[in-house]
Formats: sequence, structure tokens, C-alpha cells
Amino acid sequence: MTPLLLAPFEWVYASVVRSRNTRFERTAPQQLGWPVVSIGNLSVGGAGKTPLVISLARLLERNHFLPDVLSRGYGRSGQTVMRVDPAGDAEQFGDEPLLVAQTAAVPVYVGASRYQAGLLAEREGAADARHVHLLDDGFQHRQLARTVDIVVMHRSDLRERLLPAGRLREPLSSLARADVIALRQEDAELEAALRVHAKKDCHFWRVRRTLTLTGSIQRALVFCAIGRPEEFFRAVAATGAGILERMRFRDHHRYTEADIDRVARVGQRLRCDAFVITAKDDVKLNAAMRQRLSAVAPLHTATLTVQIEDEDTALAQLSSRLRI
Repeated sequence: MTPLLLAPFEWVYASVVRSRNTRFERTAPQQLGWPVVSIGNLSVGGAGKTPLVISLARLLERNHFLPDVLSRGYGRSGQTVMRVDPAGDAEQFGDEPLLVAQTAAVPVYVGASRYQAGLLAEREGAADARHVHLLDDGFQHRQLARTVDIVVMHRSDLRERLLPAGRLREPLSSLARADVIALRQEDAELEAALRVHAKKDCHFWRVRRTLTLTGSIQRALVFCAIGRPEEFFRAVAATGAGILERMRFRDHHRYTEADIDRVARVGQRLRCDAFVITAKDDVKLNAAMRQRLSAVAPLHTATLTVQIEDEDTALAQLSSRLRI
């Protein structure tokens, strides 16, 4: 359906969001023993929350904090609260929690209840340490109290409509709850427009995003299951790689043997010299899938890293609120 036809449902959705937020403002949230830093966004998928979670975890750890990550584990097969095993699989833990556990090398806990996940983390944590929970995709998860709310903004959020007519889960006015708004380096000029919606003491961070792809690739088949695939395709092309074909799957899609067989057959027909995927896709491929692709062409994972431009200032702003 077109956005115009969905406009009446957008009004209904807006009413539900207002009612939900009013309810949260009147109800005391669940409180964990350690401070909680939420990293979230306003829109559905593709804003870059997970790379920022990884970057923050590393920054905190370098500065003598002990961070862990709490996640719902979207798309995983179970609902049990558990610690993510970095050697496990995405079906059990979810693709993003597994990626964080492998990349940031900090404890990651998943559960339908982030509060219960946090309690498990606190039971397992060392005493007398500077612990911090990082709440992944937490801006709308207001059942859990947080010390700091970080909102990652995408340029398109400023012109998007609410669900289901657009991608926004909440209106721009909800930025009044944010303590930090994170913008991509290339979107720095949007700060003035966003300050209209933010509270006076809200901090703005700028982040640099770098996509790394090794090897000389001239005829790639690029496929992914992420929120904004076109951005990934453009970033791969910007590395100098030549792209023959682009294949898209829905965000968080769990690859099947049939999916990978179809990708391999397309790659074979086009005589590609590489398959290129994201790190989020990489954690979802099992040995048989990798072998099927490698029989046609090498598999390359493009690595996205995010770095806060002024880490010292960002750390000082966080530390002043965490008070540990």
C-alpha cells in the first residue's frame, strides 16, 4: 500500500504511541543496580545502532569500566534469558547480539525481558567494579530505567512519517527524552534542525563510519539482510569494488540453504569473482552455506566501524551522568 493510503493508520499509530508514552510517564520503570546507557533510534532499522554499541563498549572498557550489553535478541528461536556464547549461532542468540559478542568481546545477555537479562548480568558480574549496562535498541523500551538515553539519527528521519506510512516508530518530538543525539559526520549540519526538538542540555556527538573491504574485487555479487541495503551497496562501491549484482533480503532474515543456493547460482551465472556481505550477515552463515558460496567465488565480509569524533568529550559527558 502507498503512504497516502496508509495515512489514516498513521493517525491511529500516533494515538497509540502517545497513549503508551503517557502510561510510561505515570509508571515507575524497573530499576537495575548498575547504570544503564540506552542506544536507540526513532526509525525502523538501519540507523547504525549496533556499530555504535560496539564502539561504546570498547571505549568504556579502555577507560576502566566493565560494560555488558542487554538485547532482546530479535529473531532468535527462544525466549530464555541467557548469556551469548560468541561461538554460538544466530538462531539461538540473534544476529546482532552474536555480532556484538564476537566483535566487542564483552558479555552480552539476551532476553525478552531486558530487566531479567540485566539481573543475570549483575549476578555474574565481579564485585566492586565500574559496571555499565548498554541497552541495545532501548529508546522505546521504557519499562527499564536508564541513566543515559542516546538516540542515533539518520538523515531520512527528518522527512519520514510514522508507521505504517513511513519508518518512524516515534515522532521527532520524542527527542526531548534524549540525553545524547548521535549524528553521522556527513550529517553534522542537521544539528540545528534537531535542536528544536531536543532538551537544552542534550549533547550532540558526531561519528565517523568506515567500511573496510580487503582484496581486489572487480565483479562482486553483493547480498545482505539489513535495514537500509542501498546504503551498504553504495558503501561497497565507494571502496572501489566493482558490483555485478545486488541481492536484498528483509532485515534480520534467517538464511536458508535454498537462499544461499540461489545466490550461488546467480553468482555462477554471472561469473562473479567475489560474494560480499556485511558482518551482520556473516554470523548467520553456517559451514555448509560458506562452502556452497566458496565453490563459486571467495566470500568477503565488509567491516563497518564507527568512531565517535571527540571520544574524550563524549566519555566525560557519560562519566558525569554515570557517577561511578
